Amino acid sequence: MQNEDQETIIQGTAGSPGIAFGPVHVAARGFSAPDVYEIPASQIANEQKRFEQAVEITKKQLDELRQHIENLSGDGSEKIFEAHVMVLEDPSLIRRVNEAITDRCQNAEYAFYAVMQNFLESMRRLNDSYFKERAADIDDVCQRVLRNFQFDTPSQQIERPDHKHIMVAYDLTPSDTAMIDRANVQGFATEQGSVNSHTAILARSLGIPAVVGLENVIIDTQTLTEAILDGYTGKLILNPSAETVRFYQDQAESKKSALKKLEGLREKNTTTSDGRRITLSANIEFTNELPMVQQSGAEGVGLFRTEFYLLEGGEMPDEQQQTEVYTEVAEATSPHQAIIRTLDAGGDKIPAEPLSHPEPNPFLGWRGIRVSLTRTALFKEQLRAILRASTHGKLGIMFPMISGLREVRTAKDLLKQCMDELHRENVPFDEKIETGVMIEIPSAAMMANEIAREVDFFSIGTNDLIQYTVAVDRVNHYVAHLYKPTHPAVIRLMDITVKAAKDNGIWTGVCGEMASDLMLTPLLVGLGIDELSVGSHMLPSIKKAVRSLSSAECTEAMQDILSASSSPDIHRVSSEMAQRCYPELLA
Repeated sequence: MQNEDQETIIQGTAGSPGIAFGPVHVAARGFSAPDVYEIPASQIANEQKRFEQAVEITKKQLDELRQHIENLSGDGSEKIFEAHVMVLEDPSLIRRVNEAITDRCQNAEYAFYAVMQNFLESMRRLNDSYFKERAADIDDVCQRVLRNFQFDTPSQQIERPDHKHIMVAYDLTPSDTAMIDRANVQGFATEQGSVNSHTAILARSLGIPAVVGLENVIIDTQTLTEAILDGYTGKLILNPSAETVRFYQDQAESKKSALKKLEGLREKNTTTSDGRRITLSANIEFTNELPMVQQSGAEGVGLFRTEFYLLEGGEMPDEQQQTEVYTEVAEATSPHQAIIRTLDAGGDKIPAEPLSHPEPNPFLGWRGIRVSLTRTALFKEQLRAILRASTHGKLGIMFPMISGLREVRTAKDLLKQCMDELHRENVPFDEKIETGVMIEIPSAAMMANEIAREVDFFSIGTNDLIQYTVAVDRVNHYVAHLYKPTHPAVIRLMDITVKAAKDNGIWTGVCGEMASDLMLTPLLVGLGIDELSVGSHMLPSIKKAVRSLSSAECTEAMQDILSASSSPDIHRVSSEMAQRCYPELLA
């Protein structure tokens, strides 16, 4: 437990580099208990009315969700929402909550919470898997009703104080991370998560310092405690001493000064010392990142992760709303290209829709292009929106999690249908819009030669390519140490991909975490990668690294790398070159 005055260091895992200062805010989310307070008898009818309103709003939302899913799929999965509505129409539930308000003089949200907790606990104790699974559905309904008691902020799930702070949470979903209030959240620390989780990856992409895997941090930390978060070494320091504060202030100033020196490179090309040009672009999740893209000197957007935008509020934007967003991206990045990745939900990302039965292994399940090809109405809506926006700049379309040729051809057939529809409607679009695929599954890499004949570019998603090649769930801390970007099999698959692309006259980019790893920049240059796409904050450092390297020397080093049989040997060859060519970036 935290001593109120003594400096306390909690050691976790470095999730995203950077140093943050500020008071801690312990964030609660989800189905936490609402405040309880006694109400006067004169307010009982009003509280019962508030309960009735929250339930009616929830039923309306559930019915809209049911209709939306029915329109998209029509496979019966929408019935889950009918079951949710039935829960809220249960007369015994209504009666028990109203009795709790009347008999105990409790506020409506707490009365509802208490009744539902008893109900849920009863279901969980039943030795029946069906009822245990239904408890998760009931839990979901409860959270929705509780949020709807706060009519002015119905979609807010994370408490957001309006002052600068370090957020401490049990866990954050990738969606939570993507929507963090970056004006006030200086960094975050979580009990859950690993360095390879999508949450940590997103934090690095967004440039937010983060520490993950801090056991008992919620119990040991009190809100408003002064703290320092060290995203380089994985420490959360509570009540830092004056000496510790000075040490980290010097560290932060040193890093800031180093970045300032790189600003002069913003207008310069990303060209190796012997003249090989590489495109350097940015990864984004939301349009509010576009100013950072422009300030960083990026040559466009190499990856727009649309799942966070599309699914952030639980309601899918319609075609017109999507068109407006993609138009904003196209105009902001013009004359450079912006590549829109179609919906890539599932795994440790946002689920595309609630499932009636949890997937036993979501990483090998219904995610990426598999969702789009089974929800064709949803997919075509997104494709039409991208096409309509393509007259406002240079856009590209990228399909995620491709495992073979058939998926590529099916996706392209649906794209062709959208083009034909727009032709008939006299809606203009870029007839030559580039289409590409992410290479992130070993089968796609092995089929790269055939797939390359169908598309205009490859983008290697190294995070998933590593995960699927070495069969390691990257968010599972039991096996996370086996997740090796420089595993020989990973590098050889990347080599196969790049060579297949060159043989077929198309370009290859890397938009995964490896593109941001300064130790591995020599390796990527040596492989012959044409484009690197990274978080905006990493762009100046990567540009400096590329400009410090000789392409010929990197290519020569690939002979040693491709013949190496171990991950450390490969890492050593690349990192020694990095340390020799740009030591100032690695300090």
